[in-house]
Amino acid sequence: MRTTTRRTVILVAAGALGLGGVAIAAPALAGAGPFDRPAATATPGPGWGGGMGYGTRDGATGPMGSGAMARGGRCAALSVTAQQGTLTDAQKSTLAAMAQEEKLAHDLYGALGTTYDLAVFDHIANSEAQHLTTVRTLLQRYGVADPTAGTTDGKFSDPAVQATYDKLLAEGNASQTAALGVGKKVEQTDIADLKAALTGLSAPDVTQVYTNLLAASERHLAAFTRWT
Repeated sequence: MRTTTRRTVILVAAGALGLGGVAIAAPALAGAGPFDRPAATATPGPGWGGGMGYGTRDGATGPMGSGAMARGGRCAALSVTAQQGTLTDAQKSTLAAMAQEEKLAHDLYGALGTTYDLAVFDHIANSEAQHLTTVRTLLQRYGVADPTAGTTDGKFSDPAVQATYDKLLAEGNASQTAALGVGKKVEQTDIADLKAALTGLSAPDVTQVYTNLLAASERHLAAFTRWT
């Protein structure tokens, strides 16, 4: 059981983490392994459900107090300051899938954080909530339906994303070590996915956000590694 002194995960406003609307392709669970890109997909994005990485991860505090988490768990670097560009239909689908990725990461880290009294899960879950808000800003800007509207934590309208979440949660619930391993796997997948998403992308604002998400994912991978 967790101690009562654990800091409660800060959730985004009601409805911000729901799901629904845009369906995305089956996740890597349908392929050779849970984190491999599928051989063929209905949308261009890799990773869970054809999507992208989970978001900007300002490194969380490590076991010895190391880390670079933004004050209050906020990711100041996620402001969208670059100008709007244009996206192809495939890039819009990837952007929509990104929102599901952010919700999955937030919900997964939040759930594991209620099982294990480790600050790293709370800190990164806080960041994920803000990442989703940033991605939603881009969805609105480009007129893309938000696939994160209308579901509760741990629930997804896309069966493939739901299956991925359930699998990762079960794996993480096996032990604290396994939970940290899940965090590392998620971050490693995000890094690969975001690099792929940046290829051929010209929209300045989306490029800005994805670049920030990639850099932070690398920091979060380092944070999970420190805790392992």
